[in-house]
Amino acid sequence: MDDDSGKEARWKIVGPGLVVAATGVGAADMVATLAAGSRYGYGLLWALVLGVILKIILVEGAGRYTLATGYTIFEGWRKLGRWTTWYFGPYIIIWGFVYGASAMSSTALPLAALFPGIPLRVWAVLMGLLGFVMVWFNRYAVFEKVTAALVGIMFVTIVSLAAIAVPNVPEMATGLVPIIPEGGLLYTLALAGGVGGTITLAAYGYWLREKGWYTPKWMRVMRIDNSVAYVLTGIFVISMLIVGAEVVRSAGVAVGAGDKGLLDLNVVLKAEYGDVIGTMFLVGFWAAAFSSIIGVWNGVSLMFADFWGNMRGVGSDHPDARIGGKYFKFYLIWLTFPPMALLFLDRPIGLVLAYGVLGSLFMPFLALTLLGLLNGRWIPREWANRLHTNIALGITALLFLVLGVNQLWNSLQDVLG
Repeated sequence: MDDDSGKEARWKIVGPGLVVAATGVGAADMVATLAAGSRYGYGLLWALVLGVILKIILVEGAGRYTLATGYTIFEGWRKLGRWTTWYFGPYIIIWGFVYGASAMSSTALPLAALFPGIPLRVWAVLMGLLGFVMVWFNRYAVFEKVTAALVGIMFVTIVSLAAIAVPNVPEMATGLVPIIPEGGLLYTLALAGGVGGTITLAAYGYWLREKGWYTPKWMRVMRIDNSVAYVLTGIFVISMLIVGAEVVRSAGVAVGAGDKGLLDLNVVLKAEYGDVIGTMFLVGFWAAAFSSIIGVWNGVSLMFADFWGNMRGVGSDHPDARIGGKYFKFYLIWLTFPPMALLFLDRPIGLVLAYGVLGSLFMPFLALTLLGLLNGRWIPREWANRLHTNIALGITALLFLVLGVNQLWNSLQDVLG
């Protein structure tokens, strides 16, 4: 039963879909797309479009389960067996510790480039503290508005850069034909699977609940919200592809791996278009990275609070297990302060390996568990998967399994090699 006096469900342009899409697009996605454009031109445009479609399917599944059943995604996982809890518990602890340091460093990079007199580590700590304060003291409505403002900055910045670069429209059209470049299979799969894809996809149901959308009445609104958000995400990443194809490729510059590849782009942009454009890009880079900080700080803390609330036997609706509750605040502290030690020390090999193992297998875990939850006795028949939905979700699960195994292998090689 909704507590809104039976008002009609109406969609607003700023919703949880925009939050989950913005949080999922970080510096790593931007670098991968930029590198794809500089290496293959528009040849992998179809993979980006496919990636947007796959995320729409995956996030719609998470949202549909929550609205149709009234249960959180973690409550759903528990119905599938204890193994889900044994996987998710260690995952969220280790992932949060390592991701906290990674996210703070990513957000600090453009600021250190804009203000080189202040060390990167100082900026990283400041960004972590800023994210912490914004999430600790604000409810969902304020968090959503701040995210929307950051999305506006990153969207306008990157789309403007793409327009300045003057895309080759006929060549873009040929890029919609699915062709895998020689030796580029895994690169293509990674591009298709990496458009806005992190643990925060599973947080969508929690943000729906905080928004006040938590019964089947909101199903159509949820689907519009999710689709529009990922279409905007698609425009954003395609704009990055255009910048890679038109600016980086023509400059003949190799984009570095990791987040620092975006600083390589900043150098190219300044040389090609001047300091103003280069600075504008750094601001957009910061907005994209900081939106991921506050999105994870909020969404994954909500997931942990629900997990621990159920482990403690108080359930998902107890105040301690909701936003602002003590379990939420505990994980927010865990995300912010312990990871700061990693900013000053080399990451321990064992921790890196554990993070790589668990991280590589989370997206397959999400896809496969959704495939189980959206069929049979776990969901009302009218909202269960149809054949075409099962096929689409099955393809998504297979893709993430392939990517997960590849990422796992790379993690082992990095640690052992």
